[in-house]
Amino acid sequence: MANVIPPGGKAQTRFFSILVFTFLVAGSQTFQGQTTQKPAAPVPIEKKSAPAAESKPPEPPNVLAQLNDALESLAAKTSPAVVQILVTGYGPLREEDRSQTAYIVRQKAVGSGVIVDSSGYIMTNAHVVEGAQRIRVALPLPMGDSAGQVPIGKRRILEARLVGQHKDTDLALLKIDETDLPTLSLVSTQRPHVGQLVFAIGSPEGLQNSVTMGVVSALARQPDATKPITYLQTDAPINPGNSGGPLVDVTGTVLGINTFILSQGGGSEGLGFAIPARVVDFVYHSLRKYGHVHKVEIGAGAQEITPTLAEGLHLPQRWGVVVDDVKPNGPAAAAGLKIQDIILTADDRRIETMPSLSAALYLHRLDQVVKLEVLRGKEKKTLYVPAIEARDHMDELLDAVNPENSLIPRLGVLAVDITDDLRTRLGSGLRIPTGVIVVGRAADLIMPDTGLEAADIIHQLNTTPIDSMETLRTAVGALKPGDPVVLQVERDGGLLYVSFDLEQ
Repeated sequence: MANVIPPGGKAQTRFFSILVFTFLVAGSQTFQGQTTQKPAAPVPIEKKSAPAAESKPPEPPNVLAQLNDALESLAAKTSPAVVQILVTGYGPLREEDRSQTAYIVRQKAVGSGVIVDSSGYIMTNAHVVEGAQRIRVALPLPMGDSAGQVPIGKRRILEARLVGQHKDTDLALLKIDETDLPTLSLVSTQRPHVGQLVFAIGSPEGLQNSVTMGVVSALARQPDATKPITYLQTDAPINPGNSGGPLVDVTGTVLGINTFILSQGGGSEGLGFAIPARVVDFVYHSLRKYGHVHKVEIGAGAQEITPTLAEGLHLPQRWGVVVDDVKPNGPAAAAGLKIQDIILTADDRRIETMPSLSAALYLHRLDQVVKLEVLRGKEKKTLYVPAIEARDHMDELLDAVNPENSLIPRLGVLAVDITDDLRTRLGSGLRIPTGVIVVGRAADLIMPDTGLEAADIIHQLNTTPIDSMETLRTAVGALKPGDPVVLQVERDGGLLYVSFDLEQ
């Protein structure tokens, strides 16, 4: 059967080929004298015309540069108020450096301190100046060139005197004869918080004006449960020599005084501890005014609850702190505190042990009240108790001292005779009935530490018995600069010798 070709089949086939070709070349073509019709052109795609001048988006701020500038400004603001403490004294030779013979050698130590008053008052750690025969303060180095080089001749080192120390908090107050010094404030309206960025400034390993950075790792740490003081924990690198230097926040406000580290190898392992600034401020004002620290109290006593105590008194809980005494006419009694009240919180700080209660009281000034939440039976109550200063007979003596009659300039102390009335107050524990009692240190005398403390009773100077201020003045007056001074002193019911070389 023949193939049926539709009419015009060949022509149609040829036209199809030409049509395809013309589509490809997008135009009219002539083939063997025949003209093909141009197919409809596809709809063109409109292109957006580029703007004449296309603007670039603003570049993001350089955060690292801003952080760098902020840290430089912080260091420039705080470092001028941080000093280096140079201590000279006597102590035992290190075990690895001696044989079976005991040797006492002259030793040197370096610590840090923060200027808290422009007239020359400096706070540091008590352990930095412990046993010191001579204390000097190196003021901050002036700003050097870009390499940090500072001529040795520009270093200013001044003699310092120990105004007082408080070993319970490991704090001490020094005084140098200088004015118009840069300072750092110990008072802040904001409490520190975990994760807060902090900076430690001091002289680690004697490297003055060193700044390290970290965060507040924890609040209210109490490494020693037998001591009431609590600390700020930080991972800012702290090493020997940082003791006494400040821990500051990003505004330059002092959050605490760096005091010790926990370390297996002796170096920084990210476990540093600082005394809270509010505690430092309280101790500073007490040492400056009295030479020693007055304890804050509320006129009540307390003790920890034991299971036996809870069962016998039918207390609502078997742990915590219970009030065991309320002094008549005291601030706690006036506020409504009662015996067998269980103290739940003090200023919103949870109280479960006696050290935690004592630590809470350390944070109080005399112009503040203690907010106590107590459990009385099954009812919770909130009481506001004024904090008062516990005073003893030493405070009364200091208030009554006449500096003209009581000052022993060459010893740098104020002292009084032991009178019959004072002997009665001291009780029957006095080892030797006569002597001179030290009531304070002379605040205006820049002298090395003699080792004498408030409440020391001087019984002998070298081989001369001391039974009155007159015999003490005579014995001191007979000494020449450089002569050895050995004082027999009664302290805390025991006898000991305090020795030093007279320097003037």
